[in-house]
Amino acid sequence: MTMVPTSDLEERRIVLQRDLDTAKDQSERNRRGQFATPSALAVDILRHAHTHHRDAGVVRFIDPALGTGAFYSALLNVFPKCRIGGAIGYEIDAHYGTPAAKLWEHMGLDVQLRDFTLADPPPEREKFDLVICNPPYVRHHHIVSSEKQRLRGRVWKACAVDINGLAGLYCYFIGLSHAWMAEEGLAGWLIPSEFMDVNYGASLKSYLLNRVTLLHIHRFDPTDVQFGDALVSSAVVWFRKRSPSADHAVRFTYGGSLAQPTVERLVTVETLRREPKWTRYPLKDESKVVNAPVLSDFFTIKRGLATGDNRYFILPVEVIERRRLPTAAFRPILPSPRYLPDDEVMANHDGHPLLDRRLFLLDCRLNEQRVREMSPTLWAYLEDGKAHGVHERYICRHRKPWYAQEDRPPAPFVCTYLGRSDTKRGRPFRFILNNSLATAANVYLMLYPKPVLARAMQKDSSLKRQVWRFLNDIHPESILDEGRVYGGGLHKLEPKELGNVPVPGIAEVLPDEERAKRFLQAHLFEMRT
Repeated sequence: MTMVPTSDLEERRIVLQRDLDTAKDQSERNRRGQFATPSALAVDILRHAHTHHRDAGVVRFIDPALGTGAFYSALLNVFPKCRIGGAIGYEIDAHYGTPAAKLWEHMGLDVQLRDFTLADPPPEREKFDLVICNPPYVRHHHIVSSEKQRLRGRVWKACAVDINGLAGLYCYFIGLSHAWMAEEGLAGWLIPSEFMDVNYGASLKSYLLNRVTLLHIHRFDPTDVQFGDALVSSAVVWFRKRSPSADHAVRFTYGGSLAQPTVERLVTVETLRREPKWTRYPLKDESKVVNAPVLSDFFTIKRGLATGDNRYFILPVEVIERRRLPTAAFRPILPSPRYLPDDEVMANHDGHPLLDRRLFLLDCRLNEQRVREMSPTLWAYLEDGKAHGVHERYICRHRKPWYAQEDRPPAPFVCTYLGRSDTKRGRPFRFILNNSLATAANVYLMLYPKPVLARAMQKDSSLKRQVWRFLNDIHPESILDEGRVYGGGLHKLEPKELGNVPVPGIAEVLPDEERAKRFLQAHLFEMRT
């Protein structure tokens, strides 16, 4: 068995892949989720498949998203030809499929130039015992509603799993492939690891725990991005088409390679049923129930506002002055975190942030006729926006008027939405004390004190700064445990995830210990609901 594919055919495939990727617009490839599997990784995956099929006989192979055939090339490299009883690959995009069919036409691969999700599974005797695939990473907002309904219906028919409407296309591919697999067949899927943590991954996790026997999940170190053109943290998920046993344990590995991971651990299926975030394995133990209060007990947490087009709706003060736009139509907004040198934002007498980069958000409630009558300059600016199609953008066309923003009043505390664990600050996320009247865009999470805390802060203005110190004293690991991580070591927090972070100290800033106890006992359930 050779180490890495070195045949002339594989070299031709690599050159072909590079040329085809170069000839295609990068934005279209991103939209269609077309990220080629590196050759060495494909071989590692097929070697791993071979360890499960070492004593088996002939294998029938299928790749539902072929591309140029990286996995088939690796199959030929790893499995003796006499053991390959048949192979088929589906590719929806003729840009890749037609050259791939030409490349493999005499090598035993049946290339189907059509959409796998539209194909009907074969009869039982022709099903496949080896499914290896890097499915298209198409996000849910690129899948139209009617297509989602079709896919959900087909997946339900294939495996009786209802895929969440926010799931990416790869989840549908896995569900549909169930009907193509022979009993005891093996599947290896190279997919984003996000399904392990997010709410819309629950349906896929249910499939892996209940409909098949989940064997192994290997998660790559997020700093080791597998695909140079995709900011995705990747995992390889292995399972057999077999009902799971009650005492089954799943192998979790992390870092390194499939053959030589950095860390590994066995986790029981029962543990996985209770654990909402699988990415804690194998690096950490099972999460414990924390009785301490969490951030959502004290704050209503919301994403900052989504404008629909930041370059149009968020303007520097210089542009507003130059175009003589009415200041009444704008309100201050914080710049992105990189323009905040400090974690405290001070304000002038108008409540505007004292920052070098002064930005304002267009937020006008007057209809277009009234704007035209009252402010010719603002009317002209709106006409410029319409000429460039801003009003037709998804968010804008669902607002009335299209230039009125969602309700996001200023918050006394904001937290960055994205962060990296290797920052000079030593903290991936920043809690910023906002003393201004500026709102924030969706690069921030906004923390609004709930009534009990708000009243206490109103009576004692010093509490605001004390609360801020407690927020900054939260151990970074406590936050990272709740969030999720993407390729390149990029961490992200959603409002509910930040709300789950334990923060026992905030109760201590309430007026007295007895009141803190009453707060925790009498208000905890109410505030959490």
